[in-house]
Amino acid sequence: MKFYYVYILECSDGSFYAGISSNIEKRLFEHQEGLKITSYTYRRRPVVLKWIQEFTNPEQAIAFEKQLKGWSRRQKLALIN
Repeated sequence: MKFYYVYILECSDGSFYAGISSNIEKRLFEHQEGLKITSYTYRRRPVVLKWIQEFTNPEQAIAFEKQLKGWSRRQKLALIN
């Protein structure tokens, strides 16, 4: 069974980044190393994983990530806490 992870990172500037990945360890490494200069997190490193949710259905994971991206900072903090 394949798993999909929706996650929230806290960036060094205090902002949050929401993302999705089927390989969370690899994706976190990519964020930390700054492999993509155009990435939101590139200039906001280091990042800290603050929240993660596992899904088995990719459509549900994608839908929840999109929902998270529309949330306010306050809503994301409530979920994290």
